[in-house]
Amino acid sequence: MNIHEYQGKEILASYGVRIQRGIVANSPVEAVAAAKQLTTETGTSWYVVKAQVHAGGRGKGGGVKLAKNLQQVEEIAEQIIGMQLVTPQTSAEGKKVHKVLIAEDVYYPGESETSEFYVSVLLNRATGRNMIMYSTEGGMDIEEVAEHTPHLIFTEEIDPSVGLQGFQARRIAFNLGLSGNAFKEMVKFIDSLYNAYIGSDASMFEINPVLKTSDNKIMAVDAKVNIDDNALYRQKKYADMRDIREENPIEVEAKEVGLNYVDLDGTVGCMVNGAGLAMATMDLIKYAGFEPANFLDVGGTADAKRVETAFRIILKDPNVKAILINIFGGIVRCDRVAQGVVDAYKNMGDAIKVPIIVRLQGTNAAIAKELIDNSGMPILSAVEFQEAADQVKAALS
Repeated sequence: MNIHEYQGKEILASYGVRIQRGIVANSPVEAVAAAKQLTTETGTSWYVVKAQVHAGGRGKGGGVKLAKNLQQVEEIAEQIIGMQLVTPQTSAEGKKVHKVLIAEDVYYPGESETSEFYVSVLLNRATGRNMIMYSTEGGMDIEEVAEHTPHLIFTEEIDPSVGLQGFQARRIAFNLGLSGNAFKEMVKFIDSLYNAYIGSDASMFEINPVLKTSDNKIMAVDAKVNIDDNALYRQKKYADMRDIREENPIEVEAKEVGLNYVDLDGTVGCMVNGAGLAMATMDLIKYAGFEPANFLDVGGTADAKRVETAFRIILKDPNVKAILINIFGGIVRCDRVAQGVVDAYKNMGDAIKVPIIVRLQGTNAAIAKELIDNSGMPILSAVEFQEAADQVKAALS
């Protein structure tokens, strides 16, 4: 579950991480009020107006701007709120901005130059350990840094049996070239950041940039946070942070009816039971020369109502040109699935305007194929994996 920058900063602050303070606003009027309150609380006279959407690279799309007075705060907020923000991490149509964060200016003059760093905490799936990835090249896309200057990216893996050690936090501060008070601040920052990552059951905390201020304080200027969906049952206070306006509406609808659905860019809709079989089915579609339009796991039951619901969700994607149903009848018998497919097709009438290919294997598979072939419905049946792929290819050719 992705959350907004201001929500990520709230989590960080609750674990003792120093943050760039800010107040969220839903309108230009609220933005001006937030700026006035921020001046009272922090003394700042300049403000950063930041679009709150679930995407990085907001500055490149015009979603992050500096305001030097209250009039500019109102003008910029009016420009940003309601805009379709296009960034390198959004689709071509972008994302609508519903709110902005009015943040304090932290790039004030002082005894030393400011510096920006990149720090993230995430799971290294290759080793099964949490990892802190960091770089002196803060403020830049980490992908660009990895491609052009990979030697400037450092990693620190955490042994799960002992957690983050003090020497590791000190090594990070040393590799970032810090000394004196900034060194001590970074050590504390890393320790608190890791505690926030663990305590919130996050799958990623990305802070870009982490700022060393001119008076040698270390703070999070941004926060990109992803909370593990599977842990939300014990993180109810974070579950309330979900903003479904930022999520794919088809995925939201599927989740509400208990279907595991992920929207993709292809033309072949998939309806499968079991995540492993779903992945194999997507591979099959790609080997046939096409792209899957979705990942959809209907789970252990596939009666007529559930199949019909899955059909309707898949067909909400206008790019779908064919649907491949690939079910292994272990928990549920194949003939029941076949009857469910036939009944769903009858119930939906003319709503289904694309070819349907059904491949059923397992208990009563032969009976299931006979049911489909004798249904009188324009549904294609298959027995073998490759046969199903060939029928998809023929239908789309």
